[in-house]
Parts: sequence; structure tokens; C-alpha cells
Amino acid sequence: MSRRTARLSSQIRRLLAEGIAQLSDPRIATFTSVTRVELSPDLTLATVHVSVLGDTPSAADLSVAALDTARGRLRSLLASEMSIRRVPELRFKLDASVQGAFETVRVIDQLRQEDQRSDAADQEDNA
Repeated sequence: MSRRTARLSSQIRRLLAEGIAQLSDPRIATFTSVTRVELSPDLTLATVHVSVLGDTPSAADLSVAALDTARGRLRSLLASEMSIRRVPELRFKLDASVQGAFETVRVIDQLRQEDQRSDAADQEDNA
């Protein structure tokens, strides 16, 4: 990735994060964040990876659908804030890596609690 592409990706990520926070669509989960932006080599397409922390998988799907609906408004925001000739098309994609990390931590905590319970039961048996 060239230095210019990396700089533009970072700028787009920051501006979209601010723009998403200002959207008033109730379908967008409170904890929706832009994790990264991948630009095509010709800078005409930006794949925006978003992370959604919600109670259900459908919350993530609803948030991505709402972002697709607001695509034009978000592109207009980019156009007004950036000094580039052509603002890339936006494609939103769910980034499940953050949710996967939380799930991994949950499983580790659950295993740790089970281990502590079995240690306590062993100590009671030996007493």
C-alpha cells in the first residue's frame, strides 16, 4: 500500500467514524465502529469494515443495512471534508474479528471459572 493510499484510508476511517456517530438511524447499534478502510488501487472503491457490538447477530446486520442506506450522506460528508478529485464508492462490510475476540475472552473466562470450581471441590474432598 502506498503512503498516499494509507493516508487516505486513515482519513476516510476517521471521517466516517465521526459521520456514523452523528447518524440518527435507530438501526445503527450504539457500539458501531469503523475498524479499517481498504481502498482499491485506483481509489474508486472503499471497503469499510465495521465492528458492531450488540446483543444479537441481527443487530450487526441491521447496522450494516442502515449504513448502506446512509451511504450517499456519508459520501457527501467525505466530499466536503476531503480534498480529492473523486470520492470513492463506499461498501460496508461487517468485521467479525472484534466480536470473535470478545467471544474468545468469554470462553476463557468460563473455563477459568470451571477450573476454579473444580479446584475448590478438590480441596473440599481432601479436607
